[in-house]
Order: sequence, then structure tokens, then C-alpha cells
Amino acid sequence: MTKDVVIYIRSLYGYGEGEEDSIDFTTDGRYSFDGDTACLSYQESEVTGMEGTETNVVVSADKVVVDRSGTVTSRMVFSPGEKHAFLYETPVGSATMHMNTRGLTSRFNEHGGHVEIDYVLDLEHAFVSRNRFKLTVKEQKKMGDRSNG
Repeated sequence: MTKDVVIYIRSLYGYGEGEEDSIDFTTDGRYSFDGDTACLSYQESEVTGMEGTETNVVVSADKVVVDRSGTVTSRMVFSPGEKHAFLYETPVGSATMHMNTRGLTSRFNEHGGHVEIDYVLDLEHAFVSRNRFKLTVKEQKKMGDRSNG
């Protein structure tokens, strides 16, 4: 069953020694959980620089797949200890990037959950950034419903 949720995203990224920036983003989305796999979708906004893009996230026991379509198009596969290539397409051009997933933790159930991913991006074998992505999903509270604390 698909349900309405609130999605909280914190993306931390660093370009060098001691340099780190972050983006925090909260949005409404859709979520389903089948006992093994969590699926969620949401619309990006100008906060993330990808307004006009829909993001779909599939979280399974050993990997996370992030598909984006619209203004920005990409398919990123996060699997601990593995390096994956992906095509990142934007209105100003495209590039083939690589990412090495250093760590991944997730916990989901029928009410929501969270995932954290630690990864390094490179372009043409040159370091781009170290990233930590934290995503939390919570059911939207219905009027008069106090059970979804």
C-alpha cells in the first residue's frame, strides 16, 4: 500500500580537508514497503538545484538505487564496497561520473524509516567530493490522529 509521507533529507559534502557544506530539504512524498524493500518518490525543488525532477528511491537489504528523471536525469546505485558509474544529465550538459560507496545503513518498516549513505564521487578518475546522504521517511499525520508520534 502506498501512503503519503514527509521526507527529510540532509546531504553533507566535502571537497577537501576540513571543508564541508550541507543541504537540508523537507518535502512530501509517496512511500511503500513490502517487508523487504522500501520505495519512495518525491519532487526535487530549487533548494536542491534540481527543480522539475522526480526522484525515486528503492532501498533493499544490500543496495540503494536512486533514479532521477526530468530536468536532471541519472541512475545511481549505492552498494557498500563497490564502485558504480552513472550518467548525470542536466540542461547544461552531461557527464559520466563514478561513485564508491563507503558505507550504507538502513532501517525501514511499514511506517517509514531512514537510510544513510557515505560515498565518494569522481569524474575522469579525479576526486570530486565526499558525500554523506541521510534520508528519513515519516508517515504524514492525519487530522486528529495522535498515534503516529
